[in-house]
Amino acid sequence: MKIIFIGTPEFGAIILEKLIKSGHKPFLVITAPDKPVGRKQILTPTPVKVVAQKYNILIVQPEKIAQGKEEVERLKPDLIILASYGQIIPKDILDIPQHGFLNVHPSLLPKYRGASPIQYAILNGDEKTGVTIIRMTEKVDEGPILSQKEIKIDQKEKFELLHDKLAEMGAKLLIETLPKLFAGKICPQVQDDLKATYTKTFEKEDGHINWHKPAKEIEGQVRALNPWPGTFAKVQSPKFKVQNENLKFKILKIIESGISPIQTEKQVGEVFLTKDGKLAVQCGQKSLILQKLQLEGGKPMSTEEFLRGHRNIVGTTLQ
Repeated sequence: MKIIFIGTPEFGAIILEKLIKSGHKPFLVITAPDKPVGRKQILTPTPVKVVAQKYNILIVQPEKIAQGKEEVERLKPDLIILASYGQIIPKDILDIPQHGFLNVHPSLLPKYRGASPIQYAILNGDEKTGVTIIRMTEKVDEGPILSQKEIKIDQKEKFELLHDKLAEMGAKLLIETLPKLFAGKICPQVQDDLKATYTKTFEKEDGHINWHKPAKEIEGQVRALNPWPGTFAKVQSPKFKVQNENLKFKILKIIESGISPIQTEKQVGEVFLTKDGKLAVQCGQKSLILQKLQLEGGKPMSTEEFLRGHRNIVGTTLQ
């Protein structure tokens, strides 16, 4: 069976490695071009490319997937598998493989189509999510379902942990699905478009915390959007002016202050210390205790470390 694998980030890399170890080693991997990373802008391969190099698999890195069409046609694959690539695949490529073009998608389709299904599941406080194997069509994540498996979401689950769980689950489901597909034992199920939700690609500003929201929603935002785009706040106070700009910092970890609302006369966004000396912020409903922060250009630190150098943040208002 001649398989081509298409993917770019860590989600695809986890699936590719499991696929190889199961005996379904692709003979070609298509991934995004290397990109400059970090302050020094070091040219860095994608996680999928790193796995492909480890197993000496031929790699193609077109800027646009359409640029790889001739190579795909020449190689005549029996099956193409995609896991987190970030580009829409044109129909003339979808039609090439004999056994179709499959996608491993980290949601219970038709729910959460698009780029950010894992983040949306956490943001919305869902009790469950899962992975779906579909036969791809020209429309984003709308193809017929071949197999699906669900998992419960821990209500304190962070994006990175849930991401890795779903990648592992997706790999296992894919490996279980392939022999059934080849044997003609799968009856594809058409998705109900009326139940679909389309997710967007998050940008930096999506991480800006609105303290008027309930504490529970903000806590979910922090878990869902770290490491990217990250969640942040600004200190609205003359004490923290840095080159005429308000102090800005990332919020890496927070917890709700308790089941019962703290009875305070604090304004929304106001920073205060709890009775046991923890750094807290008043929200629209309840309050949140800050546990881990990162100043712009600095390293992550506990709030205890932060307070040693910035105790006058207490009494200011976050925006």
